[in-house]
Amino acid sequence: MGVCIEFQDVSYAYPLTKKAAVRHLNCRLETGKCYGVIGPNAGGKTTFCNLMRGLCPNFYGGILKGTVLIHGKNLLEWEDEELSVQIGYVFQDPFAQVSGIKETVFEEIGMGLENLGVEAEEMIARIVEIAKMVHVDTLLQKNPLALSGGQCQRVAFASILALDSDIIVIDEPTSQLDPEAGSDVFEIIDMLKKQGKTVIIAEHKVDLLAEYCDEIIAIAGGSIVAKGPVKEVLSDPVLPENGVRIPQAVSLARELWQAGKPFREIPVTMQEAIGLIKERREGRADGN
Repeated sequence: MGVCIEFQDVSYAYPLTKKAAVRHLNCRLETGKCYGVIGPNAGGKTTFCNLMRGLCPNFYGGILKGTVLIHGKNLLEWEDEELSVQIGYVFQDPFAQVSGIKETVFEEIGMGLENLGVEAEEMIARIVEIAKMVHVDTLLQKNPLALSGGQCQRVAFASILALDSDIIVIDEPTSQLDPEAGSDVFEIIDMLKKQGKTVIIAEHKVDLLAEYCDEIIAIAGGSIVAKGPVKEVLSDPVLPENGVRIPQAVSLARELWQAGKPFREIPVTMQEAIGLIKERREGRADGN
C-alpha cells in the first residue's frame, strides 16, 4: 500500500492562542486502510482531522509548523477546490454540513457535483445511486433542515460520497446520534472500507472502532501517544495512563488479570471476549 497522507514534525496553534493544539506529529497513513483516531476531549483529534482537510490553517488561520503531505504534495500547495475533491470531510455536527440553500435532499446531495460542472444526466444518476446506498432514497424530496439527526448524518455522508473522494475524514460521526443511528453510520463506514477508500474516523466509541478499523491513532495532550494495529494499540497500558478510553473487552480482561484469572490473550472486541469466555467454560467442562 502507498502512503496517501504524511505528517512530518507537524505542530499547529489556532489564532490568539499561546499553546499549540498539536505538537510534533509524525505519522503516515496508508491508502485503503481504515484508521480510528481516539483520545480525550481537547486532546487534538479534531485538529488532526482539520489539518488533513486543510481547514488548519487555510480556513482557521493560525500557525502551522512542519509539513503535511497529501499524495506526496505539500498541503499548502493544494488549491481548496482540488483538496475538497481528494478528501471528503464529514463534520461532527451533521446540520453544520447542510448548506441551508437547497430545498430538497436531492439538491443537497448534488450540490458538490453541480459546483464541479458534472453533466445533469450523470449527476442525477449518481445522486440516485448514492441515496440508495446510504438509505436516504425515500427522503430525496424532503427539506434537509427538517430531518432527524440520523437522517441528516446520512445525507451528509451522501453529499461526500457523491464526489467519490479517495480519502474520507469523519469527525465524531456518532456524537449526536442514538445507538441505532450510530450503528447505521458504521455500516456506511464498512461499505467505504470495502470500496477501498482510505477512512479516518475521530470517535469516542472505541468499541465500534475496535470492530471496524485496521489501525488506531491515539492522541492526547496534542501528541500521538500510540499508533499501530487495533489489537496492539487498544491493549496498550499507555492509553489509560493518558486519559484515553479503552474498549469494554480490554477493561474486562484487565479486571480478570487483577483477580488472578487472566484470559490467554487480551480481547479488544466483545465478540473476542465472548469467544474467550466460552473457551474457558468449555475447558472447565472437559475437566481442564
